[in-house]
Amino acid sequence: MTNYLLFIATIGSIYALLALSLNLIWGGVGMVNLGLAGFFAVGAYASALITTTGHAPILAGWALALIVGGAAGLVVVLATTRLREDYLAIVTLGFAEVVRLVASNEIWLTHGTDGISGIPGPWRAALGREYFNAAYLPILLVVLLAVFLLMRRIDRSPYGRALRAIREDAQVAQVAGKPVLRFKVQAFALSAAIAGLAGALYGHFTSYIAPDLFLPLITVYIFLAVASGGVGSPIGALVGAYLLMTLLESARFLVEVIPAVTAVQRAALKELLIAVALILVLRLMPKGLLPERIPRAPLNQAGGKP
Repeated sequence: MTNYLLFIATIGSIYALLALSLNLIWGGVGMVNLGLAGFFAVGAYASALITTTGHAPILAGWALALIVGGAAGLVVVLATTRLREDYLAIVTLGFAEVVRLVASNEIWLTHGTDGISGIPGPWRAALGREYFNAAYLPILLVVLLAVFLLMRRIDRSPYGRALRAIREDAQVAQVAGKPVLRFKVQAFALSAAIAGLAGALYGHFTSYIAPDLFLPLITVYIFLAVASGGVGSPIGALVGAYLLMTLLESARFLVEVIPAVTAVQRAALKELLIAVALILVLRLMPKGLLPERIPRAPLNQAGGKP
């Protein structure tokens, strides 16, 4: 039971990293990224390949996941600079599917649908599976705390205020002298890098990755987590991710006790219970459990005005 709870907490923390990644661009700049699962997969495969085939240290794999994820985000956002926001969402969704198809078909590189197994984890061999989960969770929490503090710092900085101004009205922000395109590119690349890091952490925890693990449903789950927690709120993204993980596991146990239903019906009921729970949260709290609180701009010393 303890090992199961550690596993759920670890996966919930990885979802929390993805939620912080999405919250930066959706809640911060107003850009919709439907390809979050693609950047998640890119980071996972980059770290897995360099540590299994290249026999590099795990930290090198995590660093490469950050770089490759950020570079992929940079390519995607620069390729869509002339598109409207709704077209950006479509392009990112297509990017995620391209990544999954490449991982499924480029057997020489990714082993295709067989996936990559034997991905090393920190002290996995010495600790054994029972103690590895207990050791990996604190590492993940440290990374999550660092990313959360970075997001909170950005949220309260002049840079974060500029991002929110672009979110509210990009044209007004541009007229005010803000380099809108540069801010969007930077935010998207940073968000993609965090998603790539989350993918690397996931791969080294499970020791196995395959294309079927990076379906668009992951992106849907993370959108639900951010929406229920509070769009634009870093702490809300964290709470929403852990709430979502709790709902996923609770629904799985609830449908098991329902008599006279097939396995397919249980799966459908599970998704239905999750949907109803999240609809109730958003109906009762439209802005989420912890809605965004925009901090006041600092007062200047001369006139005492913002």
